[in-house]
Amino acid sequence: MSLNKTKGNMYPWVTHTWNPIKGKCPHDCAYCYMKKWGEQPDLHLDEKELKTDLGKGNTIFIGSSTDMWCFEVRFSWIEQILDKCWRYPENIYLFQSKNPSRFQYMGLPHPSCLIGTTIETNRNLEHISKAPAPVERASMMYCGLHKGRGRIISMEPIMDFDLKQILEWFELWIKPEFVSIGADSQGHKLPEPPQEKIKELIVELKKFTEVKVKKNLNRLLKQGGRW
Repeated sequence: MSLNKTKGNMYPWVTHTWNPIKGKCPHDCAYCYMKKWGEQPDLHLDEKELKTDLGKGNTIFIGSSTDMWCFEVRFSWIEQILDKCWRYPENIYLFQSKNPSRFQYMGLPHPSCLIGTTIETNRNLEHISKAPAPVERASMMYCGLHKGRGRIISMEPIMDFDLKQILEWFELWIKPEFVSIGADSQGHKLPEPPQEKIKELIVELKKFTEVKVKKNLNRLLKQGGRW
């Protein structure tokens, strides 16, 4: 087996993806890009992937096609994947989940990894995703994991939000190394925020952390260039 080089709308600073856990993600987010491939099989560990040469000098997003930290994924599978990663210490590994409560039970964060969660909004997403609510994700990052380097937030696809509460979560609770902001790229008709609110969010975030603006956000900002 081999690593997959990133392409499309992936994080530009990630060089590869690796997906040893395969199958339908129980979080079943309405905007999940995997849905375009049709019905997925049941969750399973693809043991052939454990023979992959992870190389060195790579930044690898582990589990980009399904959330490997959802409760339905066995601890033993996660342990095998982490053991594999730590045998290649010259890489950086990104673990991102909408269920970050499981990070603390697996010894994360680790010197070789970044940990992150997706917080598209502070509002209720019951009609869009079966994952833990955004407030639960934020509190998991606050209560269960140490602060400082190695913690990131993804706001993609960004949805309409309440600025004061989002800033409180990020600045006082999570204290991320950076926040990555992107828009829906697949036309899922999500409740998106207005241009001015996004601009205000970016300005306020820059007061305490780095902001990585993805190119697809320009559709909502209605302008080119960089922030």
